[in-house]
Amino acid sequence: MLDQELFRLGGRSITLLSLIVPVFIFTATLVLASAVARLFARFHKRAEPTNATLIYVSGQLLRYVILFGGLFATISAAGLNLSSLAFFAGALGVGIGLGLQDIVKNFTYGILLLLEQSVEVGDFIELEDGTAGQVVAIGARATTINTNDNVDILVPNAMMLSGALTNWTRNQGTRRIHVPFSVAYGSDKELVKRAALEAANAVPFTQDNGDTLHTQVWLTGFGDSALEFELVVWPTLQAVKRPGSMMAAYRWALDDALRKHGLEIPFPQQDIRIRSLFGREEEAALEAMHHHAPEIGDAGSKKSREPRASENDAAADVERPDPIEPRRRP
Repeated sequence: MLDQELFRLGGRSITLLSLIVPVFIFTATLVLASAVARLFARFHKRAEPTNATLIYVSGQLLRYVILFGGLFATISAAGLNLSSLAFFAGALGVGIGLGLQDIVKNFTYGILLLLEQSVEVGDFIELEDGTAGQVVAIGARATTINTNDNVDILVPNAMMLSGALTNWTRNQGTRRIHVPFSVAYGSDKELVKRAALEAANAVPFTQDNGDTLHTQVWLTGFGDSALEFELVVWPTLQAVKRPGSMMAAYRWALDDALRKHGLEIPFPQQDIRIRSLFGREEEAALEAMHHHAPEIGDAGSKKSREPRASENDAAADVERPDPIEPRRRP
């Protein structure tokens, strides 16, 4: 029954068996490739950081070998003669010319990414257009980037290598971060430094070993209305992967510390000369303005300046675990 001829195609007898075998090989190829991907993903999750990249790359390459081998086996089982590649190469050339060049290019760049290891799964990267997130998969066509808001962005592999790219966690090392802030003119610089260092120590992911990773406070400029400072810190690698939450946590801590020490964060200032007001000139106009201005109670004013205890939500967001484990497909 399996060998009974169903119809003839191109002078070749087509039987039920000749249809079942290619379908079976193709299905088995997909199942095997999926099983290998799951197995290597499990190994990757349990591996040490030094071996994780090699395991991921090996798993992806083995998956591609299985898929291409199964494809050729399926074509061979279907009765096509692969010894002569003239027809196959011609068809492939036409397909590439008609629009597959982008797919082939992205696939080739994906292989280069895996072999070069300039970008690895788990790295936090930033592209030229400002797109930033953690690499969770390097697939055949695109690289999947997961943002801090848990949004997946698929970036074609060609864009990963053709444009400028910042790898914030290259070689799994931390980075020095500059947090700008300003205080009013006339503030004691030593008091500002003490408050900023207290703010840095209040953030749980600040590293300071007193040698290479040293927290510092720099005076960087003289603004129109304020002295401009930078808090220079070395956060943990996990914090570097959460740049928005990390900066918000330091700014929150800085505001608490500056309020605690009575240091003012100034508003923009501008001198205004009043020539006339309420029909009066010069000094008489100023007296009229003070006479009509509402008074603010001392209790309310004093209350507004009292430091308040606050809970730093951004610091808690930085320490949440990575969103997902590395994925098998983009």
